[in-house]
Amino acid sequence: MSNRPIVSLQISGLNCAGCAGRAERALAAVDGVSTASVNLANATAQVTQSSDVALSALTDALKVAGYPAVTSSVVLHVEQLNCASCVGRVERALIGAQGVVGAHVNLADESAHVTYAQGAVTPGELARIVTEAGYPARAEPDQGTRAESQDRRKEAEIAALRRNMIIAAALALPVFLIEMGGHMIPALHHWVAANIGTTNSHLVQFALTSAVLMGPGRMFYERGIPALLRGAPDMNALVAIGTLAAYVFSVVSTFAPGVLPAGTANVYYEAAAVIVVLILVGRWMEARAKGRTGAAIRKLVGMQPRSATVLRGGKAAEVPVEEIRPGDVIRARPGDRIAVDGTVISGTSYVDESMITGEPVPVAKTEGTEVTGGTVNGNGVIEYNATRVGRDTKLAQIVRMVEHAQGAKLPVQGVVDRITLWFVPAVMIVAALTVLVWAVFGPAPSLPFALVAGVSVLIIACPCAMGLATPTSIMVGTGRAAELGVLFRKGDALQRLQEVKVVALDKTGTLTQGCPALTLLETSPGFDRADVLRLVAAAEAQSEHPIARALVAAAGADLPTAEKVEALTGLGLSARVEGQDLLIGADRLMARDGIDLGALAERAEEVAARGETPMFAAINGQIAAVIAVADPIKPGSREAIRALQAQGLAVAMITGDNAATARAIAGDLGIDHVKAECLPGDKVAALEALRATHGDLGFVGDGINDAPALAAADVGIAIGSGTAVAIEAADVVLMSGDLRGVVNAFALSRRTMGNIRQNLTWAFGYNILLIPVAAGVLYPFGGPLLSPALAAGAMALSSVFVLSNALRLRRIAPTLAAQTAASGPGLVPAPAAAQ
Repeated sequence: MSNRPIVSLQISGLNCAGCAGRAERALAAVDGVSTASVNLANATAQVTQSSDVALSALTDALKVAGYPAVTSSVVLHVEQLNCASCVGRVERALIGAQGVVGAHVNLADESAHVTYAQGAVTPGELARIVTEAGYPARAEPDQGTRAESQDRRKEAEIAALRRNMIIAAALALPVFLIEMGGHMIPALHHWVAANIGTTNSHLVQFALTSAVLMGPGRMFYERGIPALLRGAPDMNALVAIGTLAAYVFSVVSTFAPGVLPAGTANVYYEAAAVIVVLILVGRWMEARAKGRTGAAIRKLVGMQPRSATVLRGGKAAEVPVEEIRPGDVIRARPGDRIAVDGTVISGTSYVDESMITGEPVPVAKTEGTEVTGGTVNGNGVIEYNATRVGRDTKLAQIVRMVEHAQGAKLPVQGVVDRITLWFVPAVMIVAALTVLVWAVFGPAPSLPFALVAGVSVLIIACPCAMGLATPTSIMVGTGRAAELGVLFRKGDALQRLQEVKVVALDKTGTLTQGCPALTLLETSPGFDRADVLRLVAAAEAQSEHPIARALVAAAGADLPTAEKVEALTGLGLSARVEGQDLLIGADRLMARDGIDLGALAERAEEVAARGETPMFAAINGQIAAVIAVADPIKPGSREAIRALQAQGLAVAMITGDNAATARAIAGDLGIDHVKAECLPGDKVAALEALRATHGDLGFVGDGINDAPALAAADVGIAIGSGTAVAIEAADVVLMSGDLRGVVNAFALSRRTMGNIRQNLTWAFGYNILLIPVAAGVLYPFGGPLLSPALAAGAMALSSVFVLSNALRLRRIAPTLAAQTAASGPGLVPAPAAAQ
């Protein structure tokens, strides 16, 4: 995974795929930017830097391109400001923070006015930055979180669109009834002519349509005309040109009909007005649907409590969660949500961690155990030290991972980008050619035919649907995946996972529970079993390996202290205990040091044949004992393997465990291929061999020594209960330790990519089929000449169709329900290692 800094920004003015592409290219052109990805569905940009880039350079580039970054302001109350140098230090700390556009500190009222880019930083983080600079600060109490700010902005956008839509509809309805009603109902036409008069009718339509275009429809011209003048026309430009063409022609027909050829002075006010109404309806429905695509993020953010009871100076006070600092002591009462990650220092309770781990059984918490922000305290009172706050909590990390996955650009999007780059200019050329052909070859009077066909082409074209086809499905699919316990850390894994042909699995902690128990300790003549176990456990006491924990648990307390403990990667370990040299590990470790196993070698083969893991202990160069541990297979492992094979996937096991043990477990589970006794580097080589035979490969693991294999696989899948190192190297994380999540991950990938293909087929098929119809290619054969109003309705519905289809992914059910189904998103790295 790249360590390059990623900046997230909210962008305004994005209406179609062309807009997203232009904003993306503007960001990518900034010096120091490695990659830029703009998501049309949630109007965000993710910028990866190859070197430090000033935020102002990014916001300036977006402003020049016509898609300014969304900024907000916050007032921080700053304490201990004493002089101008204090002001300077606070301003420098703020301006140097990621996401800050500008900052001004007022010494007189001890406040800092900060302008920041939404999506890049939060008010709470700004307050923390100032506090860490030595000046305690807090944000205004009415400042919300970023997600709340985005929700408010979306709600305001939806409300504004709804208001404009209603106003436009009220103004356009009389125009539509007068003009189109007269065409459809001759009696109405005669009534209007007799009571209002044709001229007065046109004047009324002119006044009402002008109000529509200058009021609710003004947004199309404010955005579309500047985009056209910059040489980068977008969806708004198409609407602006189409409606203005109909409106201007109608105005000329009304006030100067003599300048037009005889018989062509017709009015099309209803087309311009109805187009604005229908597109506003589409935009309103689109905005509402877009709001639902981000439901997963809102659910995640909703797990964070607003405040907590913090003990400071011997007193308990309710403190906003943004102001909690590492080291603060926090009291959690029964039913409280844990505010931040921490360690219990007093009290006992049970904590419901289902929204993080997916496990429904509450977990006992006593002094020294860890608690996770967002989980729910049971019926006891506990006090805990805050260890990770703000962006460092596990819940915040999960939110960032889901956000990054939702903002990712899949490889399939590259094709869409190349097409949409030229789509709007191509539509304008087609519209111009349509007008020309109808004007030259159309039936008399040809000018009205040319106008209607040209406007219809401009209006019916829908780059919005093409731009929304992929990102909306990604947002909904990855959000639903998080709810089902599958976290796509890297968005492109969503596409690559469905291309995998073989799945390789680690054994310990992945197929098995990772909690072995001692089943055998048989000594060589001359060695006492209790003494050997005590010495071996003392040597293993410093290891976090599951087998080590089993040996320590079997030996009990009061172990001697081991010295010179050295881990021998893939072999075992060596140590010195009570003056004796110990070697503990696999048979290959004994072979390396020339230690004869004697009769214990045969005993080890018997143990391995039962699926237990044999290892040896040597003391002072003499074989002392054979040790066996058994690691129970996880519930669901057999079911998951059968389901993967039923999907046509080959299943392999790659482990550092003894070959006989590995073969016994593989035979029991029905695994197709086995590679045992692998060092960490050998796992990568084994993956390469499988890839050469079967094709694209996924690897599932949980331990530190799985990290190279997770990184080398086409798709690395980490067990969420595994180590942080393994999770960091993976593309996909299963939030619980249940292997059935792998099956669900494949199903989610296939369903989401299928949904994307449906959307793209619709978006491209719609444009390919209906643009020629709008141009009038069917008219010479007795077909219809599409009216601009119908074109506007079709265009509006095309985007809504794509969004509605993507929202179906919210109803995906798990292919295999885990024994303890994930009830919420989560990720809990726990100390573990695997063979």
